[in-house]
Parts: sequence; structure tokens; C-alpha cells
Amino acid sequence: MSLLSPELSASSRLSRLALVCVVMLISAGLLVVVVGERNERVQLAREAGAQADLLAQAVRGALAFDDAATARDYVDAVQVNGDVLAAAVFDSKNRLVAGFARPGEVLPMNNQPGARATVFRDGRLRVARPVSQAGQALGSVRIILTERPLAQRLTRYAGFSLILGLAALVVLVLGVAQGALRRANVQLAERARDLALANSALQAEIQERARAEEALRQSQKMEAIGRLTGGIAHDFNNLLMATSSGVDLLERTSDPDRRRQLSEGVRQAIDRGAALTRRLLAFSRTAPLQTQVVDLGAQVESMRILLERSLREDIEVRLELEPDLWPVEVDLGEFELALINLAVNARDAMPNGGWLTVRAENRACPDGVEAADCVALIVSDTGEGIDPNLLTRVFEPFFTTKEVGRGTGLGLSQVYGFARSSGGQVSIVSELGQGATVSLILPRSQKPLTLAARAPDGRPAQTDGRVLLVEDDDAVAEGVGHMLRDLGYSYVRAYGGAEALRHLERGEAFDLVLTDMVMPGGVDGLTLAREVRRKRPGLPVLLTTGYSETAATARGEDFQLLSKPYRLNALSEAIQRVRG
Repeated sequence: MSLLSPELSASSRLSRLALVCVVMLISAGLLVVVVGERNERVQLAREAGAQADLLAQAVRGALAFDDAATARDYVDAVQVNGDVLAAAVFDSKNRLVAGFARPGEVLPMNNQPGARATVFRDGRLRVARPVSQAGQALGSVRIILTERPLAQRLTRYAGFSLILGLAALVVLVLGVAQGALRRANVQLAERARDLALANSALQAEIQERARAEEALRQSQKMEAIGRLTGGIAHDFNNLLMATSSGVDLLERTSDPDRRRQLSEGVRQAIDRGAALTRRLLAFSRTAPLQTQVVDLGAQVESMRILLERSLREDIEVRLELEPDLWPVEVDLGEFELALINLAVNARDAMPNGGWLTVRAENRACPDGVEAADCVALIVSDTGEGIDPNLLTRVFEPFFTTKEVGRGTGLGLSQVYGFARSSGGQVSIVSELGQGATVSLILPRSQKPLTLAARAPDGRPAQTDGRVLLVEDDDAVAEGVGHMLRDLGYSYVRAYGGAEALRHLERGEAFDLVLTDMVMPGGVDGLTLAREVRRKRPGLPVLLTTGYSETAATARGEDFQLLSKPYRLNALSEAIQRVRG
């Protein structure tokens, strides 16, 4: 039978528990120090190995051509790292080509030529890497780095030790205060029982509000989906109708002028469909940018006819383009789409006609744009204006004041996405009955203007060569084949990546591989491009796709990409670029 009172027995148990906790804290602190030291060594070895690998790659050419001066330059560059005490480069005959050592240090010796090693010894980290090219040993590099003294490394844990001490003190205090807390908990439990009924009513109200908020969010989602699907279905049905009627009429007429007009109408419908697809991809932020440096004034001037066709006859287009505009770097398709979106929005705001003014001028960049100089594209209309309460929402995706079926609410969101992805800004000013003005601010580019690869008459450049066309869709392959022949190329068609690899393995000669990215089977277009780069490094590869996710992957691996749908001129220019 215990001679201690219940209170004293409980306090003794609490004291023992607190002591155990303190011991555990100290043990955990020592474990942290040990693991931290080990991790630091691993990290130091990894960084040193990476630096040695970089030096080995850098001096590969110098060793291959016995260029000692270049090797010395690369070795001297290593001195920027203050932890490097010495470095040396040896050739295949174990002769010193270049090296340096800080005062008090000696050059590393090449005791084991061609060895790959990472060794800690005497407070130093010694790293050795072989240098080879195409399986031929060219020499080796060796680096000696300092390892910080143990005392210096342990100072990093001073704060941690202080925290451990405070934690131990807190544990002891908590052990002493536990008795008081136990009594307080009894009192709190009694009060909690008194509040139980009130809390149950509050919880029921919170759950009901959460259900109402979830229902509202679901309603907003369904409304957004309804706007999107209705508008897209309406637009695509119109495009399909224009294309279908144009094709039918082309088959029923032989008049050249009439056929040219019908062809232009079908082409315009196809371009509008492609623009609608780009609008959706731009909204989803997955479409890859294809930037080029352009003269904004010349580009807007070239779009005058397209702008006029996007509007009604009772709307006059006025261009006020400042001479000598600075160049800007943009995705040309996205810029054209943004300008058309602004024009269409202005058209819908002017049911009784009016003026659409497009002005371009050089100006200083506003706050929020990293560049100093910018080019401003200002689009103004004389329409009905926008309610001031709605100005903060006009760039939101799916937000629209138009009737159902007349728009998706993606137009201005595309303009906003284009401006941000181009490093610029967009803003809008409007009053009811006073029209609206949208300012698109783009940073000035210091790069030269991009030149398109075209023949002097403006038609696609003619050339020759043999193309391996990889396309699983028969209709697409037939159309692209006609385009290649029109450009002067011969081609061999493969139905998939595996068949294309068989052509290459047989040693057939090609000047270009033109492949779709998304194809059935185990070898898609990107896998095929990687194999071509590995097996035939000098053979150009041009990838095509209509899927934004695969396009982003291709650009990330530095492959040339042509987005579908594309015209003959675009195909010609892409082939010229990839062939150099």
C-alpha cells in the first residue's frame, strides 16, 4: 500500500514523465546534429561532383585539340568558388595541362588516371573525374575543396540547442502545471456541458450555411459551363455551315472569280475555327507561345481588311499609327486574335454604327511592367459604354453581358492573358453612353525584327528534298502530301512512329522528318523525334500537333513545332527554319 497521497503520487509520476521527455529531446537534438552533418557532407560531395563534371565537359574540346590556353581559362574560372583550394587538368598521358593552387596549397596529383572518385580526407574534399569523348579517354580533372571545421559547422546548431534547452524547461514547467490544469479542465468540462446545447444549434447553422455555399458554387459552375458550351456550339455550327455551303457551291461552279470568292470564304471560316480554338487554349493557359519580333504599326495596317470584315458596314475603322513605332515581341496569332476580340466587342457595343479607332504610340511603361519603354495599342469605340459597376469584372473568364449564344465571355479574358504572357498590361476606361477605350501596353523589344522565309513574290519558297511524313490520319496525310509536292518535295508516308523507325533503320535517305505528335501505338511523335536525334543527329525533325499539352512538352525539349491547322506558307517557313 502506498504511503503517498494521491496528489503526491500523481506529481511524482509527472516528474518522471517530464525527465523522460527531457532525455528524449536531448537525444533527438543529437540525432539531428548527426544527420545534419551527414547530409551536409552528401550535399557538398554532390555539388563538388557537379562542378567537376562541368569542368570535365568544358575542357573536353581543349584536350581534344591540345589547346592548353583554353584549358587554363576554364580552370581559372573555377577560382570564383572560394571553397575550391586547387584544381588541375591532365591529358591522356597524365601530363599537367593547366592548374592552380591557392597560397599554402599544392596542385592535386593524378595518381589514378581516368578514375572517378569523391573522397573526404584531412579536412579536404578531393574530386576526380575522367574526360572522354565518343568513348576515347582524353584526360582527367581533379579538384580539391575545403571542408569547414567542425567547430564552425556546429555553430549552426547553437540556436537549435537553445531551443532544446527552452523546450526542456517548458516540459518541466508543464509537468508542474499539469495538476493545476487538471483542476481547471474539470471546471471547463462542467462549463462545456452547459454550452453543449447552444453549440449543437450553432453547428447545425454552420452546416446549413456550408450546404448553401456549396449549392451556390455548383450553380455558378453550371452557369459557366452553360455559357461556354452554348457559345462554342453556336460559333462552330456557324463555321461548319459556312464551310459546308462553300464546298457545295465550289462543286457547282466553274467561274474562276466565283471559285476564288468561295475559297476565300471557306478559308476565312477555317481561320475563325482555328482562332476559336486558340482562344480556348489561351484561356486555359496551356497554349505554347510562338513569339516573334514585329512592327506593331505594320501589323495593324495589314489587318485593316480583316478588321473591316469583322465589323458591320455602318462602322468605320480609323487607324492612327505613330511613325517609327518600337518593335515588340509577341505571339503573332495571339496578337491578331486579341485585336479581333477588341474589335468584335466594340461592334457589339455599337448597334447603331459608329467609329472604331485603333491608335498606336510609343510611351514610357507604367508601374508593373519591367521594361522602361513600351508601345501602347489603344482601341476606342463610340458605343454604349460599360456600367462602372461591371468594369472590374470584364476580364473575368466566362463573364459576358451579351445574350445567350452571342458570346462565351472569353474574348477579353484572352486579351488579358495575351497581355500578361507578353510581359505587358491591359486596362479599360468607359462610361455609360460615352464608349469604351481599351489600352494594351506591350514592352519594347531590343531584338531585330523577325524575317519570314518567303520567295520575292510573297508565295511559299520553292525547294526540293525527300520528306518522311509520319501521320496516322489518311485525310490529313493526303492534304499535307499535296502541300509538300506543291513546295517541290517528294515524300514517303509512314502510318506511325514504329513504321517510320523501320524506314530509318533500313538506311533510307531523308532530308526532313515531318511527324504528328499524337499517334496510336507505342511510338508517338515525340518519342520518334528523340530517336531520330539520337540515331541521326543531323536529320531535321518538324513536329505538328493540335494539342497544347504535347506542344508544351515538345518546346521544352527544344524541338521545332508547327501547330495545326496550318497553311502552305506556314509549312514552307517552318521547313525552312528547321532545315537552317
